[in-house]
Amino acid sequence: MVCVKFTRNEFCLESKSTIGVEFATRTLQVEGKTVKAQIWDTAGQERYRAITSAYYRGAVGALLVYDITKRQSFENVQRWLRELRDHADSNIVIMLAGNKSDLNHLRAVQETDGQGLAEKENLSFLETSALEALNVEKAFQMILLDIYQIISRKALAAQEAAAAVPTQGTTINVGDYNNNGKQKGCCSH
Repeated sequence: MVCVKFTRNEFCLESKSTIGVEFATRTLQVEGKTVKAQIWDTAGQERYRAITSAYYRGAVGALLVYDITKRQSFENVQRWLRELRDHADSNIVIMLAGNKSDLNHLRAVQETDGQGLAEKENLSFLETSALEALNVEKAFQMILLDIYQIISRKALAAQEAAAAVPTQGTTINVGDYNNNGKQKGCCSH
């Protein structure tokens, strides 16, 4: 529901769990630039594991969502995180989100548990509520900002590396030395 809330601003109490994979896009501003996010909502159930792992390749960000009212969904996060790290790029941005914070009275996972796991695994963390639209926008904005900054740094590094390589029109002096170390001649191209 977090992805549906973010991409379509919808919430339906009768909605079912994701079956397989669902795809959506949303265009938004990140550091003054227009970014079109492609979001692949993969199913969390074990029976879809083989399907969903194929979507990790090429992913630049991941939002691992568990249900704060279901301890088992939180316990599954470690497995999904391991699988994500096994199949995705090592620079992938990952955030952990405990959803359904509006159901605090049914809470089975304490916020400190989620925060502790996030700190241990070096993930960012938020609790969200798709029903109340609490922190849903913020979660995606944080991930997209981190992704944008990583990609911008890579692009800048590539530009700097390209600038360091001599191009046509650059003068390179090549010396020719004889056996006693004296330069015999010099040429310029």
